[in-house]
Amino acid sequence: MRSEVRTPAAAQPGGAYSQGIVAGGFLFVSGQGPFDANGALVGQSLADQARATFANIRTIAEAAGGRLEDAVRIDAYLSDMDDFPVWDAVCAETFAKPYPTRTTVGSPLVGYDVEINAIIWLGNDLQKNGPQ
Repeated sequence: MRSEVRTPAAAQPGGAYSQGIVAGGFLFVSGQGPFDANGALVGQSLADQARATFANIRTIAEAAGGRLEDAVRIDAYLSDMDDFPVWDAVCAETFAKPYPTRTTVGSPLVGYDVEINAIIWLGNDLQKNGPQ
């Protein structure tokens, strides 16, 4: 069984996709960018945009009863791979060891510098009861 997670407190989907789906004790968060709930860009630097994007993922995780800190996988798309060291530093400040698994690729993003998706473990209680 799967269920949708949607919160007005995070950036809204711009197409035919869900902010998140809970299935099998995990939350699968769609690619998020550095946008507020009204769609305005947040941050000029890659570091600020990555933090804003993680804030969106955190908000969606909390709406599902989870925590960003329980991410088991993140995938990131950077507009400029020369910014990888900055991206890596933001990941190190966001997560504790053991870090989530991760893939980072370059992408021709237009108007912003980072997009991130995530898989977050929700724990055994939510596996039984679903999101609140």
